[in-house]
Amino acid sequence: MSTYQGSRKPTRSGRRSRWCLAGGLAAGSLVAAVAGLSGVAASATARDLPTPSPAQPAVLSSDAPRTDGEPAGGNGWQRPEGEQRLDREQRPEGEQRGDTAGGPRDEPSGRTSSGNGLPSQHKAVSVPCDSAQLVAALVRANAQGGGILRLAEECTYTLTHAFQQVDEYDGGIRDAREAADAAETPGDAEAPARNAADDTAGLPVIYHAITIEGSGATIARGAQAEDFRFFTVRDGGELTLRDVTLLNGRSKVEGGSIHIVHGATAVVERVTVANSTSVSAEGGGGGIFNDGNLRISDSILVGNRAAGTQGKGGGLLNGGVMVMYRTEFRHNSAVSYGGGLANFRAAGDVYSSTFVRNNAGQGGGLASFSARTKVSDSLVAGNSAETGGGLANSDAVLVLQQLTIRDNVATVAGGGISTVQGLLPIDDSVIRDNTSRGHGGGVYADKSNLLVRGSDVKGNEAVGKTSQGAGLYVTAGSTSLYRSEVTGNRSTVLAGGVHAERARVKVDEGSVLIENSPANCLGSKVTVAHCFR
Repeated sequence: MSTYQGSRKPTRSGRRSRWCLAGGLAAGSLVAAVAGLSGVAASATARDLPTPSPAQPAVLSSDAPRTDGEPAGGNGWQRPEGEQRLDREQRPEGEQRGDTAGGPRDEPSGRTSSGNGLPSQHKAVSVPCDSAQLVAALVRANAQGGGILRLAEECTYTLTHAFQQVDEYDGGIRDAREAADAAETPGDAEAPARNAADDTAGLPVIYHAITIEGSGATIARGAQAEDFRFFTVRDGGELTLRDVTLLNGRSKVEGGSIHIVHGATAVVERVTVANSTSVSAEGGGGGIFNDGNLRISDSILVGNRAAGTQGKGGGLLNGGVMVMYRTEFRHNSAVSYGGGLANFRAAGDVYSSTFVRNNAGQGGGLASFSARTKVSDSLVAGNSAETGGGLANSDAVLVLQQLTIRDNVATVAGGGISTVQGLLPIDDSVIRDNTSRGHGGGVYADKSNLLVRGSDVKGNEAVGKTSQGAGLYVTAGSTSLYRSEVTGNRSTVLAGGVHAERARVKVDEGSVLIENSPANCLGSKVTVAHCFR
């Protein structure tokens, strides 16, 4: 049973059938009609917004989350003075533990083929710097069963209204999944149907294998435009998106900029998703919502929000299968959990990525709920939440390898990490200088199986009037430390190093628990072996 009291899963849309060219309407005439749409404009020379480079992090001009859905600073981008990309090569000496060579995180970062399995007859089509031309090119690509589009270099394509099309796709796989979900959780079947008019996109729905080479271009929603995301990838569709910035998307449902539905696939490379918002009450994915298959690499998600009453995944909400390489989450926020990334009833692997200055109710940087999540060789720093300032895990498996988790803050429990009814193995990692105003400055574990191996837990604080367990606070469940150090942590009340209640605690002879204040383990309700007061 989940410890989270909100919705068990994002609401999914009802049954739909595929949009097609019918009634004798030729693709060419539809393209011509689209090209004449009013209210879309683009300019390569007089743009409202400078475009951040996908190779460098861009941040908002203010760290405070926006509440009006508009870009911060009047559509202005600003790099923080002196702030640089926080790659693992730039971490303080000694924080990186273990061998980082080899393995999945060394997936190539160079440009891959533009295929998506496309037949050879699909030639790359250059799209002029005009939003109507972009819409027309996507309509044509769908009509032709796929295509490759190359955007105008450094152009800004500004969309001012949603693309109007009948999206009546017969859901197939999605319908079968929803039927299974309804059988598993009957209460969900009683939820009111979602208004299809809310599920809008500024560009035609992706039904086939379509590649968009961005060439450094920006696709933006106009400041006064109605709510819409940019891309919806429908069942069977395959979108490859490269070298583009998506700016100011806003959706009444899931996915502020991109929605990948169940049965669809997306490859996102060197893409910046910025200032986008989902206001879905129980869903989220301020930047991206994946309910299908997503591979994302070398990308930046900045300033996005899951703003609904139970919004999840400020930067990205994963409800499907996801693998991620070298991606940055900065200044994203979620009302409920997963300020940067939320993995919800899903499977996700994260390699060599960065979570900095994100905020949520639970899991400021990243949250894993009823999911299987693996995070390797990554940095989680400066995030904040009520519970799990850096990371939160509940009813889930969260595997952490070679992480640096530092300078995160929780107002309730778990400054660095919180885990409730979960499995949490931590290997070759550093958990330091995190703060909780409740228990567990470094790690808070409740009814969980916590394994700490070859890791350092140091310099964390639990600063509330009754706070305990600045290093580790564990209650119920099982906790084991192997070849690890718990040093220099400070709590208000005993014990400062490891505090355990109703839990099984094992500490091997290779571990060190010293120099914690006001005591190492004195005050713990459970005896901690190899711990000297």
